[in-house]
Amino acid sequence: MKVGFIGLGIMGTPMALHLVNAGHTLYVSAARKVPEAVKASAAIPCATPGEVARHAEVVFLMVPDTPDVESVLFGENGVAAGLGAGGARKIVVDMSSISPMATKAFAQKINALGADYIDAPVSGGEVGAKAASLTIMCGGDPAVFEKVRPLLELMGKNITLVGGNGDGQTTKVANQIIVALNIAAVGEALLFASKAGADPAKVRQALMGGFASSRILEVHGERMIHRTFAPGFRIKLHQKDLGLALQGARELGLALPQTAGAAQLMQACAANGDADLDHSALVKALELMAAHAVAQ
Repeated sequence: MKVGFIGLGIMGTPMALHLVNAGHTLYVSAARKVPEAVKASAAIPCATPGEVARHAEVVFLMVPDTPDVESVLFGENGVAAGLGAGGARKIVVDMSSISPMATKAFAQKINALGADYIDAPVSGGEVGAKAASLTIMCGGDPAVFEKVRPLLELMGKNITLVGGNGDGQTTKVANQIIVALNIAAVGEALLFASKAGADPAKVRQALMGGFASSRILEVHGERMIHRTFAPGFRIKLHQKDLGLALQGARELGLALPQTAGAAQLMQACAANGDADLDHSALVKALELMAAHAVAQ
């Protein structure tokens, strides 16, 4: 197929490479420069998102936030400008993590232009993007979903159509609530163990064999102990996702007290200059309050 990919960041780059390496003709566009790994592939760089859309049958987006998606879709020389080219009905697949309400509005506007829309946010971070093992949560028409499923299977393993447009994004917000609270729980547990004088690495090893075992304890617990906070998923992006959760909670009349607490911990990290660290660095906010670090 002729496929477009817009957004070549930490996760977008390996995702795009899976598509071109599978033999698809890939047209790409980046906000800054096209990464060297993509340049070295058979991908075809385009000057604007609109140019990508003119060439491609399916256009993927992987950008940071709701305003970025809106700009890529409907800004000057955006995707919308190229959807009418070629005659065939095109498909836009947004794999960014953005507002569910905005997603529904974007889908309606794309549909009005004679194209289809799938929201397909992902979970799994940089590791999952590189390994093509992402969890992909989709919202949209079932027939359109089936058309893009073979492409999604090149990037992920657990691929679910949850419901209509916006339901994929709602699922991603729920995912980010769970992940944030688990990171906070692992951080508190390892901090408690360390302050009490136990070896946090051995505590983590023991817990990995019990009911407390989780991917967060396995991966991010190790990051906390070894202080490896190079970003797989940045704190500032997780902050954005928790902001979407709390905004949605206000609109729905819900209280999400634990989510609000995790958001404040991430805000404390950001206030101390750590917004670009991996979200496992949330533990640094707990360490600051305790005047003690997990790893001494």
